Amino acid sequence: MRVVIAPDSLKGTATAADTARAVRAGWLDERPEDDVVTVPMADGGEGTLDAFVSAYPTATREPVTVTGPDGTPVDTHWLRLPDGRAVVELAATSGLPLLGGELRPETATSRGFGEAIAAALDAGATGLVLGIGGSASTDGGRPVLEALGLTVDASGAVDRSGLRPLPAGGVAVLSDVTSPLLGPAGAVAVFGPQKGITPDSAPGFEERLSGWARSLPEVDPATPGAGAAGGVGFGLLAWGATLAPGARAVADVLGLPVLLDGADVVVTGEGRFDEQSAAGKVPSVVRALATEHAPAARVVLVAGAIEAKLDDFDAAASLEVLATQTTGEPDDALRDPLRFATIAGQRLARLVG
Repeated sequence: MRVVIAPDSLKGTATAADTARAVRAGWLDERPEDDVVTVPMADGGEGTLDAFVSAYPTATREPVTVTGPDGTPVDTHWLRLPDGRAVVELAATSGLPLLGGELRPETATSRGFGEAIAAALDAGATGLVLGIGGSASTDGGRPVLEALGLTVDASGAVDRSGLRPLPAGGVAVLSDVTSPLLGPAGAVAVFGPQKGITPDSAPGFEERLSGWARSLPEVDPATPGAGAAGGVGFGLLAWGATLAPGARAVADVLGLPVLLDGADVVVTGEGRFDEQSAAGKVPSVVRALATEHAPAARVVLVAGAIEAKLDDFDAAASLEVLATQTTGEPDDALRDPLRFATIAGQRLARLVG
């Protein structure tokens, strides 16, 4: 039997590559004769650089020190592809995990992402691929553009004269989010709570983003994806970048559609499967590709926690449930996720094998 394992990372606890290996190990414990292929996925957030390394083994990681989301230096890297393009991951420069568990809704900044982009351009990048998932801030991407040369005076007037031009190869922005910048489906309303924005403080954030949008009237804040990464999507649109569905773009880079041909079982997953998972995140994209390229395959899910209906999947394994059954402590799924990902592989192999 041919099995394709294509999960996203278990955000903040295990990389997509480690998760895929653990599920594969568990599967092969039960069915050692199966042909099991791993395709670690990403959607523009954490793990995007690693996904591109898988696709381009000769790509080089270029070190850079940038301003972290809390204002302190972060040693990170961007990726130079063999064709001259650069891949920069916001999660690695301005991501929520870099705050160390202390949310800073009022002060968290995306500036480091802009600094890493500038470093890649200074190093001669001919084009940019920007993954913008996992941000810590809700600043509309203004600090990103300021790091690229935009200036804003005390009245809010914008001066583009010093803003770097786009590279000749263009700028593709990978995002799993289709939210607009403002309103009930926007950056503050949907993603603000996970960054520490409270109901009382939300109107202030919304007004700041509204003012920022008014200063850049050439960009429609209702554009799908403008609300991604706390509005970094909007800022990059103002620069002239193009937004692309992150998980699908990564799948194409990795050749996942071809690898799915002839699959009998497809395993996908992520850290938390919830109502947002259907909006372009890895499990929904892998499920759709399986329907197209392996219509007879059984598609199963592995997730740290499952909080939404599983109508599109033939079976599922929750690491929290497995931890509870094994140790009595659901939080063990966070402390040792790969142990329970391995158990998930074993259980699913028994169930659908």
